[in-house]
Amino acid sequence: MFDIAVFGSLFLTLFVIMDPPGITPIFLALTSGRPAKIQRKMAWQAAAVAFCVIAVFGICGQQILDYLHITTPALMIAGGLLLLLIALDLLTGKSEEPTQTKDVNVALVPLGMPLLAGPGAIVSVILAVQHADGFAAQVSVWTAIAAMHLVLWLVMRYSLLIIRVIKDGGVVLVTRLAGMMLSALAVQQIINGITQVIHGT
Repeated sequence: MFDIAVFGSLFLTLFVIMDPPGITPIFLALTSGRPAKIQRKMAWQAAAVAFCVIAVFGICGQQILDYLHITTPALMIAGGLLLLLIALDLLTGKSEEPTQTKDVNVALVPLGMPLLAGPGAIVSVILAVQHADGFAAQVSVWTAIAAMHLVLWLVMRYSLLIIRVIKDGGVVLVTRLAGMMLSALAVQQIINGITQVIHGT
């Protein structure tokens, strides 16, 4: 009733792509300045949004992409451009302005999507669901998806303890670091998308 090999393979793939340790500084930067209760709420909202997006694409993702005539490279490039805009805000300090962030639920965008439920995770899940033969394999795939999002929630939920230690000055430093990391991630995602376009032609 359960295929540990399928579970382990998809879980490790999603762990590398979604990168729970790497999401910590970005989560801290995007949620800094908000009450602890709101930050905790955003942690589970981000994980829930990511899970819902991944689940939808896992169930009917290929049909959605085919219907809209969207290729995987196009999805990667679009996600990369969106992440790059957010990274520039973090690097320039615009994300610290109350008028821009206090009324915006960053748990939905960019945390839930495309940071967590990005093109890489979406494509991996679509392929895993398509290649899962039999009931046991399907159960293993969906268990791996659920387990990965539980890990993401726990990492973001307890990363809030870091804020109490590093204080405001540390948050600014983490924000700049997160912006740099996110910009590199965005550029790499765009490069991967362009590379796939070139190789596909």
